[in-house]
Amino acid sequence: MTAAPFVTPVPAPDRAAQIAATFDLRALPADFYANPYPVYSLLRQTEPVRRMPDGSYFLTRYDDLVTVYRDAQTFSSDKKVEFTPKYGTGAPLLEHHTTSLVFNDPPLHTRVRKLIMGALTRRAIADMEPGLVVRVDRLLDDIGQRGGGDLIEDFASAIPVEIIGNLLGVPHADRGPLRGWSLAILGALEPRLTPQQEALGNRSVAEFIAYLQALVADRRRHPGDPEHDVLTRLIQGEGDEQLSEAELLQNCVFILNAGHETTTNLIGNALVTLQEWPQEKHRLLAELNCVAGDAAVEALLAPAVDEFLRFESSNQLGNRRAVRACVVGGVALEPGALVTLCIGAANRDPGQFANADQLDLRREPNRHLAFGFGIHQCAGLSLARLEGRIALGRFLRRFGNYHLTAAPTRGGRARFRGFLKAPFALA
Repeated sequence: MTAAPFVTPVPAPDRAAQIAATFDLRALPADFYANPYPVYSLLRQTEPVRRMPDGSYFLTRYDDLVTVYRDAQTFSSDKKVEFTPKYGTGAPLLEHHTTSLVFNDPPLHTRVRKLIMGALTRRAIADMEPGLVVRVDRLLDDIGQRGGGDLIEDFASAIPVEIIGNLLGVPHADRGPLRGWSLAILGALEPRLTPQQEALGNRSVAEFIAYLQALVADRRRHPGDPEHDVLTRLIQGEGDEQLSEAELLQNCVFILNAGHETTTNLIGNALVTLQEWPQEKHRLLAELNCVAGDAAVEALLAPAVDEFLRFESSNQLGNRRAVRACVVGGVALEPGALVTLCIGAANRDPGQFANADQLDLRREPNRHLAFGFGIHQCAGLSLARLEGRIALGRFLRRFGNYHLTAAPTRGGRARFRGFLKAPFALA
């Protein structure tokens, strides 16, 4: 039996106002996670630079986020000051999250990013497409045989694990734990951390590092092609640029995490969102049925993928620390101030996007911040867009009649917005 169409719950105006008035990332109510956007809208209108109970600042305006992103000299990405009290000295989570690319400033950030980008050239990404198509089609074959399944478990999450596994040269037989490790490590980034999340996150870092030590040792003995094998490239370095063993291992963990959950959320969020916006779904399906050739399909899907990224940003929050006194959005920030950048709110800012709360798969221009901005803009954005285009295009052209059979289950996290389950059928 077909379930009623999925509709994102909208909090009553008085409830959204109540949450906004007492907004605290460390004490979010359960009903916030279903639909945070009305709360973000109220904050953007009334307190766009909100002082939080812990003394940090929460930014919701597009222009203010861009200001912070652009000024890497004033706003540091280094998380040692913030994460040491959160995780504790010597904790595996602390070592990982303060050594990875995304939570560091130059020169470490510059060295690692250069090495990773060297293996993610336009040609290298294009060379990944045939294998990606094969993987997606196999998943779709399985879905077709079963007549449905789960959009997340049976489709969205299986694609980035395959891609990142290939980038690092992880044998297929060893890929089973990758998704669980990634979810646990990223889950520990939530503003409020439970003892269970902390323990699981620490254990996952330790287990992943132990696995990588053996993988790295083997790759040192049997190097791959550094033009395509990111692990070989990181091991060999470039010129005088060499990573320490700790930097190497922790950034391999980062590559999995960065490429896994955000891309899973992109694909899953898009397919669920289309169920909520049937007119946009029908228009997209009609257009897909009227074009032929990979280039035409790609041109059609490129703006749609970016709109999904804007409308339901996979990564909703970013963080910076002011290293000196400054002013953002008319508010004076003291040296050492911690700043949370609300990407989800900025991507719904009506000052930047017309009809910001409407899904428009032909939106142009669409300068969303889902990949960040400035020197920390996502190194894998071209790869993520390719995965989104291939996965969504091939799914929709083959199974355009899919429908949810039950309400999808949210991940229940503020930082990473996606679903854990989304059961569906094809007829």
